This record gives sequence, structure tokens and C-alpha cells, in this order.
Amino acid sequence: MQIQFLGTGAGMPSKQRNTSALALKLLEERGSFWLFDCGEATQHQMLHTTLKPRKLEKVFITHLHGDHIFGLPGMLGSRGFLGGSGRLDLYGPKGLREWIEVTLRISRTHLNYELAVHEVDEGTVFEDESFIVRALPLDHVVPCFGYRVEQKPLPGKLLSDRAREAGVPKGPLLRELKEGRDVVLEDGTAVKSSDVTGPPQPGFTVAILGDTRFTANAVELAQDADVVIHEATFDRESAHLAGPYGHSTIIDAAKTAVLAGARSLIANHISARFLPEDAEHLAAEAAEVFSPVEIAEDFAEYEWKDGVLKRIN
Repeated sequence: MQIQFLGTGAGMPSKQRNTSALALKLLEERGSFWLFDCGEATQHQMLHTTLKPRKLEKVFITHLHGDHIFGLPGMLGSRGFLGGSGRLDLYGPKGLREWIEVTLRISRTHLNYELAVHEVDEGTVFEDESFIVRALPLDHVVPCFGYRVEQKPLPGKLLSDRAREAGVPKGPLLRELKEGRDVVLEDGTAVKSSDVTGPPQPGFTVAILGDTRFTANAVELAQDADVVIHEATFDRESAHLAGPYGHSTIIDAAKTAVLAGARSLIANHISARFLPEDAEHLAAEAAEVFSPVEIAEDFAEYEWKDGVLKRIN
């Protein structure tokens, strides 16, 4: 699993940071990526990455402020022109469907693929055999949701010696067993996957928390998460602005991570008052409460692998 930030700023775009958008890259897991928020110029930002709009499978919107949704109509229109013909699922607060329908109708934007809009409430908003996504309301100045993405347990590792002892030949049957399916050999012998594989391996959990004051729901969504992505609009000096505008400080983000027992934190949605050279200062404030912490930058890419979060770009 990889995470790439397309926009990490708060409010208006700046020279250093575009408005909110991040991609959860699930290319190995499902051959697609999911987008969380889609601020102005997100598709322009995507041009500077390897992301292909035709591989966009789902979009999750935290709330309906412009810096989180104004890039969505353009993205939806371009996706079809760029080869995206599969269904696209769009999730977000009540009002999202009306805004999309009116915008597409008045602009006469025709989509050549199926668009399914899901106006979410708290609870499970998506589940299949591999993933479950849950949402809870956060504490912003408008209705806003955080999302918890859980990958379900993965099949255990194939025990080659046991498979060989059971008479399984090299080839596709080994793959079937590795993926958790029982097989029958040419001589009629049944081989159970559980007999030739190790215990199931845990999947990953990512909590993506949109604009919010410190809230217990954010802690719940982040419980035991491998990666928590939390807004950190302000620092200690500007903390007096956080509450009135429905935002968090970098310390609030760190507090959420530590209370949740999370394994890593990426601070996102950074005020334009902070320049690139201020990242060290923000990280230092967070480290007083929680570590490890990363300060998100536009185009930064992270990989969660073998229990470690590593920046790869």
C-alpha cells in the first residue's frame, strides 16, 4: 500500500501547497487507486505523478468546503476522456449528490461511465472481500467525516515443503492454495489450503481524518491504525485560531495518534502561514507527544511495508 499527496494545504492554494487531495494507491491489492478529497487543480497535480485517472476507482470526500471538492467536476469529466470506462463510486456528506448533478447538468458535462454517488452516514460505507471502510462524523464547522480503511487479513504464506509432501505440482494449483482456495489434484486427492499455508497475515489500516477539532471520533477511527493522516492547520503559537475555525493543531494530531495507539502519523492540511522550512518546527512540536511523525508535502509518497512507514519520494 502506498499513499501519495496531491495537495496538502489549507484553504487557498499557495506556491508551496495545493488544496486537499491524497491518493491511496492500491495497485498491487486491486489494480486501482482511491482518492480522498479533490481540491482545486487536483487533476493538474496528478499530471506530475504516475497516477492514471482511468485507474481511479473510488473518491471519498470528507466535507463540502471548496478546498476539498472544487477539483472534482474537472476530474470526473477528464476521467472518461482518459480511458476510464469502469464504474466510479463517490462517497461524501449529504448534499454531494445534488452539487454533482447540478454542476454536471449546467456545464453539460456528459460522463461515459457509471457514476454512483453515496451520501454517507456513520458506520460502514463500503465492504467487499478485501476491504472495509468505516466513517464517523468529525467536529468541523460543517458536516465532515473521517474514514478508516481496513484491509482484511491476508492468506498465510505458502509452506512449500508441506505442499510438496501433499503432492502438489509446481504451477497454478500452488497459487490457488496460497490465495486460500482448496484444490483437487489430478489423481483426485483433495488438498486444503489451511494444511499447506501458515496463519493469516494482518492487513493494513489507514485513518484519514478531514478537517476537525480534536474529537473522540477521530481517536476511534485511528484506533491501532498503521498510518494516521490528520489535519494540522496550526501550531502551538496559533492554537487560538484552531477552535473557532474548526481545525486542529499539530499537537492535537499527535494527541489523537497517541491516544489511538497508532503506529505512525502524517500531518496534513498545513496553513499557508508555514513555509517549507517550518516543517522541522511542526515535527518537533508533534514529537513532544508522538513519534514517528511526517509533515506532508505535495507529491510526497509513502509506502507501508513490513510494519514500517517509509517515504519513497
